[in-house]
Amino acid sequence: MEDDLALRVHERLSSCPGLRPVGQAEGPRFGRWDLVSLAEGALGECTDPDSLTAPHEKRLRVRLGASGREYEHNDDHSRRYWIWDTTEDDHGGRTARGLGRPRGPLGTIAVDTWPSGVGSLRVSSLYVHPVARRRGLASSTLDTVYEACRAENLNGFRLDTCWTWQRSVRYYLNRGLWVTSWKHALGLARLSYLPRYEVRENGDELTFLVAGSDRRDQDSRAPGAMVPLLVADAVGGRLRLRETEQYARMREELDSVRYYARSTLTLHLAVRGLPLVRGEEEWAEALAGRWCDIGDPEGLARKIEIFEGVARDDGWRLTGLYDRSSRSRPD
Repeated sequence: MEDDLALRVHERLSSCPGLRPVGQAEGPRFGRWDLVSLAEGALGECTDPDSLTAPHEKRLRVRLGASGREYEHNDDHSRRYWIWDTTEDDHGGRTARGLGRPRGPLGTIAVDTWPSGVGSLRVSSLYVHPVARRRGLASSTLDTVYEACRAENLNGFRLDTCWTWQRSVRYYLNRGLWVTSWKHALGLARLSYLPRYEVRENGDELTFLVAGSDRRDQDSRAPGAMVPLLVADAVGGRLRLRETEQYARMREELDSVRYYARSTLTLHLAVRGLPLVRGEEEWAEALAGRWCDIGDPEGLARKIEIFEGVARDDGWRLTGLYDRSSRSRPD
């Protein structure tokens, strides 16, 4: 399944110095990198993918169950790339920053060949080798994908991550991605019609602000006046969510900013362990299945219980997650 716009995006990505298409014979190697990424997130095991032995690979796949199943990749649905640090090309055969790892690919990413949502491409398999982290490789790669999409008149990219992979969740929020779904996983996106936003923290109070200039063309993400939309804090162990006048004026509009502002602020609250439930009535609606895909905070509170329960049943590592003893929901 391919699309002309998406294929032109891939032509741009294939010519980027920091990305190299995965060759046909490199599929098994890419699969091992994908596996260790999953094992690190789900099990807390950090392994060099190129040092993974066959017995160790088998053990990881067994422990990960269906999530770790090896599958035949179909390049008709997505194309895979190795992430390279272009600065290493100037140093011949030297190892990566002298850390003992041979010069070569430092990460992975896959990008779909067909738009999803409103003119966006889905990104998956984003992983950077531990010795190459904190160089900005993941950030620059996401920027490259976004810029390639915009150059072909697509709106940007979407990706999914697991709630229980807190390091990844916090990374994407720090990158300014918007929360657009929590149906089967946390869906995040960078899209041209969603402006740059900030979450300002003052004690337990969080304020969600967006760039106040033309919000429908925010590609540059240039600094500008920030307009507050929502304010959240905790009162008596319950969430208090207040709308600003600017947010109220958006009520009559079919505005995705208004819609996704609530869900994005909600995830920022969740990673800080703050309450997500306003009262008994809202919690009852969440238990009845309302907001199970996206929407108000109680929907994410309910989904977090489900996400953590599934991860626990699968034997995944659960550390640093939502404080189950906090008064985030009615007993």
